[in-house]
Amino acid sequence: MSALAWTFVLAFPLVATAIGIAFLRRSRIATAFADVPNERSLHAKPVPRIGGVVLVAAAVAASAPFADLPTGILLGCAVFLSLVSFADDYRGLAIEVRLPAHFMAAAVAVLAIGAPPAAHSAAVVVECGFATLAILWITNAFNFMDGADGLAGGMAVVGFAALAAGACMAGAQPLALACAAIAAAAAGFLFHNFPPARVFLGDAGSVPLGFLAGALGWLGVAGGTWPAWFPLLVFAPFLVDATATLLWRIARGERFWRAHRSHAYQRLVLAGWSHRRLTLAAYALMALTACAVLAALHSESGARMGILSGSAAIYAIVFAAIEVRLRRTTTRH
Repeated sequence: MSALAWTFVLAFPLVATAIGIAFLRRSRIATAFADVPNERSLHAKPVPRIGGVVLVAAAVAASAPFADLPTGILLGCAVFLSLVSFADDYRGLAIEVRLPAHFMAAAVAVLAIGAPPAAHSAAVVVECGFATLAILWITNAFNFMDGADGLAGGMAVVGFAALAAGACMAGAQPLALACAAIAAAAAGFLFHNFPPARVFLGDAGSVPLGFLAGALGWLGVAGGTWPAWFPLLVFAPFLVDATATLLWRIARGERFWRAHRSHAYQRLVLAGWSHRRLTLAAYALMALTACAVLAALHSESGARMGILSGSAAIYAIVFAAIEVRLRRTTTRH
């Protein structure tokens, strides 16, 4: 791909998202999609949930001209999810409507991509089944983690930029351009979402972003661009928190499908951290993770194991430190 193509996919979605959100913020649509605070919220006043639909539209418009067939199908699924979630942001859809839509998009994505060429014929169905469930989980995990100013937008910038770098190094240009366009659009969104946020993603943004993280990750696995652990570890700052919180709530017998404020990032804000402090700390963890995973991608096996083991140790230390901090805060109160 030419330098002109790369300039377009980096500049257009960034500028289009920033300008498009600025326009919608001053329209009547912002009032109709205001997120009114409730007992599970971390914000104190209504904030419009209109950033995500602009982000997705800009990213898809920038990457579609360079997409191959599988990537184009994934972008189409993301648009479908954004429209369904836009309706959810406006009126609220039952989980019986939302979850089947998420599953259908994940299944279509896996059918369009297929399994890795090296997969044994008897294991293709199993691998594709696991891939569908993984994409479904990542879709919802990203949505669960969208609850603090600048957090999901920052994860999208760092995560998709890392995927773009990995794809570019492997020569998978359509995949690299799609990931770069999403990262650029997310950067444009952050102009309005960095603490204090003036707009939120809404489900119309967080759901398709999670879907694209999982589906484009699987596209790279199936195409031999990267191993399966690569996209999972790139988005580990979100997946670890969301998965650990879900398992903990299930173990405690809670209604885990209900909205809550039990994620580590939510508890840190409730314990006194500002949104800005939380966001900057999360960005540091995201950037460190992305650099470590990219370094591991092209390292010798021994060095790779050392990098991945060190990353796992850092996560264990971080989450242990968070628990200690929260328990001390609870004890004081």
